[in-house]
Amino acid sequence: METINYKPKFAVIGAGHGGLAMAGHLALMGFQVNLFNRTKERLWGVQSTGGIRVESDFGLEGFGVINIATTNIAEAIDDVDIIMVVVPATAHRDIATITAPHLKDGQIIILNPGRTFGALEFRQVLNSLNVSADVIIAEAQTFIYASRAVNPGQVHIFRIKNSIPLASIRAYLIPEVLKKVRIAYPQFVPGDNIFKTSFDNIGAVFHPALCVLNAGWIEDDAEFQFYYQGASPSVTKVLEKIDEERVKVAEALGIRALTAREWLYLAYNAVGNNLNEAMKANQGYRGIKAPNRLNMRYITEDVPTSLIPISSVGKKFGVETPTIDAIIHLASILTQTDYWKEGRTVERLNIHNMSLKELRLLAIGEK
Repeated sequence: METINYKPKFAVIGAGHGGLAMAGHLALMGFQVNLFNRTKERLWGVQSTGGIRVESDFGLEGFGVINIATTNIAEAIDDVDIIMVVVPATAHRDIATITAPHLKDGQIIILNPGRTFGALEFRQVLNSLNVSADVIIAEAQTFIYASRAVNPGQVHIFRIKNSIPLASIRAYLIPEVLKKVRIAYPQFVPGDNIFKTSFDNIGAVFHPALCVLNAGWIEDDAEFQFYYQGASPSVTKVLEKIDEERVKVAEALGIRALTAREWLYLAYNAVGNNLNEAMKANQGYRGIKAPNRLNMRYITEDVPTSLIPISSVGKKFGVETPTIDAIIHLASILTQTDYWKEGRTVERLNIHNMSLKELRLLAIGEK
C-alpha cells in the first residue's frame, strides 16, 4: 500500500452538485470511485452512462467512469480507503447511522465540510451505536469545489480552491489522513485540530444573518447581489458582532480563530478598514445573487450546524453570544423551526459534561 503506485479507493457519499463534482473529478484523475445517494433519482444519469461528464471554466473536462453508483451504502463503502461525505451538514447524523454497521478498521471518513463540530457529531453517533471499527473521522474547513449539476450525470466546476484546512479527531492522525488524501488532493493542508476547522467556519458569520436581515428583499423575489448589496454598512455591523462572539467562544477553548476580515484577506486578498469595506473589496462576491427563498441551506443548514454549536459551547463556558442568539431566534421564527431542538447542542454532541481539558484531549488524542 505504501508503494509509489498506491492509489486510494474512494466512496463519495451524496450525488448533489458537490458530490457529482468530486466523484467525476476523482474518476478523471484515475481513481476508483463508488458513488452513493440515498435516493436513486439523482443516480440514474450516472447509472445509465456509467459515469459523470465534467466541464469547467478552466479547461478541465472529460468523462469520469464511476465504478459503482448505488443506493446501497454497504456496497458503496465496501473495500474503499477514503469515504468522502458530501451532503448538507444536517445529514451527517443520518450518514453516520447508515454507515456504522459497515465500517472497517483503517477507513478514513472526511466530512466535506464539517461546518461546526461535524466530526464530533459523527463520532458521537458511532459511539452510540457501539461501532468497534477503528476509523479516522476528519472534517474539511470548507468544500473544495464551486460547482453545479447541469444535467443528470453532468456537472460544471467553476472553481477548485487552492488550500483547504483539514483536521481529524485524534489530531496526531492528521498526517496519516493527509498522506493518503493528498495523493488525489494536494490542496488539503493541516488544520491543527477539529476545533480550529470548526470555528473557522466563516459561513456561520455571513449566511444566516444576511438572509434574516434581508428577508423582505428575498421574499419579494428581488434580484440583488447577496454579499455586495445585502451586506450594507448597517447590516455588516451585525456581522461584525457575530464574528466577535464566534472568536470569543473559540478563545474559551484555547483556539485562535480567524476573524472574518482575516479570512477575506487570506481567501480573496480583500482588505478594508472594517468588514464592510473588506467585503466590498472582494471581487469574488461581485455578481453572486441572493437566494429567492428563506427556507434554504444558508438558514436550514448553517443555523443548526454552525450558529447553534457556537452558541451552545459559549453557554457551557460562560461566553455570552447575544447577537448569534438573536439571529437563531429570528431564523426560527422565519422558518417556523426550533433549531435549538434539532441543532448541534453540547447535549446532543454528548460533550456537555466534559471539562475543557477533556474536550481538548478528545480533539487531540482520544481514540
